[in-house]
Amino acid sequence: MAVPRIRRPTEKPPTTDKYNESANCPMVTSRCVFGQLAQNDRRLTPDDLPSVERVNETLVREFIFLGFSSLARLQWLLFVVFLLLYLLTLGTNAIIISTIVLVKALHTPMYFFLAVLSCSETCYTFVIVPKMLVDLLSQKKTISFLGCAIQMFIFLFLGCSHSFLLAAMGYDRYVAICNPLRYTVLMGHGACVGLVAAACACGFIVAQIITSLVFHLPFYSSNQLHHFFCDISPVLKVASHHTHFSQIVIIMLCALVLVIPLLLILVSYIRIISAILQFPSTLGRHKAFSTCASHLIVVTVHYGCASFIYLRPKSNCSSSQDALISVSYTFLTPLFNPMIYSLRNKEFKSALHRVMGRTVSLPQH
Repeated sequence: MAVPRIRRPTEKPPTTDKYNESANCPMVTSRCVFGQLAQNDRRLTPDDLPSVERVNETLVREFIFLGFSSLARLQWLLFVVFLLLYLLTLGTNAIIISTIVLVKALHTPMYFFLAVLSCSETCYTFVIVPKMLVDLLSQKKTISFLGCAIQMFIFLFLGCSHSFLLAAMGYDRYVAICNPLRYTVLMGHGACVGLVAAACACGFIVAQIITSLVFHLPFYSSNQLHHFFCDISPVLKVASHHTHFSQIVIIMLCALVLVIPLLLILVSYIRIISAILQFPSTLGRHKAFSTCASHLIVVTVHYGCASFIYLRPKSNCSSSQDALISVSYTFLTPLFNPMIYSLRNKEFKSALHRVMGRTVSLPQH
């Protein structure tokens, strides 16, 4: 019969916890347990510390616009000026679109593209300006996270489509001057609609990719945008973490949207100029150059502002400069582009006079 072993008082009790086998300290001592856990569990590394700290941070659910915070005393003056410019832009584009629709003589590819351009400019300002006007009169200049993403997407969609639309208008001028006998065949209604659809499709794809890359970044704590709408650069500045892949893709897409249409426009105008120089008549050369001058002015303004904002080195970025340039292409470009096209065109001005005369004579009957 086995005799049970009697434990002596000096013997230590058998350890049942693996963390106390080599700790030489009581289990109640949390410092010893934590030290042994740190030795046995290697899942907690210095690389994990940012994610641990981020647990206590707050996800950004809205953004605050600080675009005109330095001009707090001029809020009402800015509101009046911007409201007048906005109403003038809407009125000018509405007149151009209605004139092109009502006058059958203007149902040509060039005026079709001009009407689409005016619609694009109107929608472009509608996405940004009403919200900005409300913010000028309110104390809390905020926009929700989803609202910011939607605003950026529509803004990029219209802006990218605008670039490809200018390239389509350049191709229209090329066909009209270099292949006048085949103009009606090459620039039929189906071809014009197809070019506009292709411009919109390219703008949609680019805007979707950029918006997805930007708003899949983590946003914690900081939500102050030094701008008056959700543009790419100010939103990226408040992101908590950037990946090199997303930055490279965004920069490449912005460059391609600007460079590819610009190269197409340059190729078109190189051939246009070479064809115009071969015209025997001085009057014919002058008329051909005048039809292209409006498009060249719009292209210069559009690509000048866009290149300054999106193709600059980051070291040269300034929030105040970006906001100032953004004001110019948010208000002035949508106002001047259609006016440049219409006021420099005698055919459009005569059609506008006929429409205005018809409108004035209606109440008399």
